[in-house]
Amino acid sequence: MEPSIPNLPPMKDLTIDNITENTIRINSQAPDPRLQYVLERLVSHLHDFARETRLTTKEWMQGLEFLTEVGKMCSEVRQEFILLSDILGLSLLVDSIDHPKPPPPATEGSVLGPFHTHSAPHLPSEGSTLSRDANGTPLLFLGVIRSLDGEPLEGVQIDVWETDSSGHYDVQYPDPSAQPDGRGVLRSDGKGEFSFKCIMPVSYPIPHDGPVGKLLGLLHRHPYRPAHVHFIFEKPGWDRLVTALYIRGDPYETSDAVFGVKQSLLVSPTLADGEVARRYGVQEGQEVLRYEFVLVGEKEARELSERRSKEALERLGRKVRLVDGLPVPDVD
Repeated sequence: MEPSIPNLPPMKDLTIDNITENTIRINSQAPDPRLQYVLERLVSHLHDFARETRLTTKEWMQGLEFLTEVGKMCSEVRQEFILLSDILGLSLLVDSIDHPKPPPPATEGSVLGPFHTHSAPHLPSEGSTLSRDANGTPLLFLGVIRSLDGEPLEGVQIDVWETDSSGHYDVQYPDPSAQPDGRGVLRSDGKGEFSFKCIMPVSYPIPHDGPVGKLLGLLHRHPYRPAHVHFIFEKPGWDRLVTALYIRGDPYETSDAVFGVKQSLLVSPTLADGEVARRYGVQEGQEVLRYEFVLVGEKEARELSERRSKEALERLGRKVRLVDGLPVPDVD
C-alpha cells in the first residue's frame, strides 16, 4: 500500500507533551472506527504508563526482550501469551466483559488456560471415558444444562479437558502421535444431561520453565492452580460459556495463579450409591461430582453487554457510541 503523503498530518518537533495526541491523530485515518478507537485508547494508556512510571530505556528494552521470549516459547500445544494474560488477570477480565452473566442461576465463566485443543475425540453423551490414567482416583461426572428459566437444553456441545494424576495435560508430553487423553467432546441429551468417567482432578503448577514462570518468581508468586476440570459449552442461539469447576478445600483455592476460582464454581464430591453405580457401571462408593450449568441466551447476553458498556463508559466520561455492541468514537 502506497502511503498517502499529502493527507498525512505534519509530524515535527514531537515532545513528551505532544507525542500522544499526534500519534492518535495520525492513527485516526483508519477507516475502521473500532480499530481507531482501540488504538487511540491503547496509545493513550501506553504513553501515560511510560510517563507515570518514568520508564527508562533499559526497562523498555527489557520489556521488549521479555515479550520476544514469550513469543519464542509459544508452539501449537503451548500458548505462553495466554499464560501471560492469565497471570496478569487480563484473561478473566476480558471474558467477564465480553460474556457478562446476569445474577444467579447463570453459571459464571472462568479462564480458558493455554492447553485447550481441537483434537479431542467426540464421545457419547452418557458414561464415556475421558481418562486412561490408571494412577488417578476414578471419578464420575454427572452434569445437566438448563436455560435461565430452568428448561433443559438439548444438543449443547460440551468440550471437557483435565490433567492426568501427575498434573500434566496430554499435550505436555513429548510424543506428538499419542492419542488425546483426559479430554473429550460430548453433547447433552434430550433432558439436558451428560456424563463421563474421568479422574479426580489434582492441583498442579502452570508451566513455569519459561519467561512467565520467571516473572512469577520475580513477583514472589507461586505457579499453582487448584484442582479443576475445564468446560466449554456451545449451542447456536446461546452465549458461549468457558468455565471450570474447582474442588472445594484445595490448598490453592484462594491463591490460584491465574485468578480463575469463583465461589459458585466450587464443588464437593459425593459417593455413588447402588443405583448410580448400576446405571453408569462404576463401583458403589466411587466419588461423583454433580453440577447444573445454566446458559444465557445470545440475545440476552448481547443486551446485557451493551447496557454495561454504556454504563461503564458514561462513568469514565467517554464520548462514544456502540456499533455491533462495541464502543467507537462518537464524532457527530
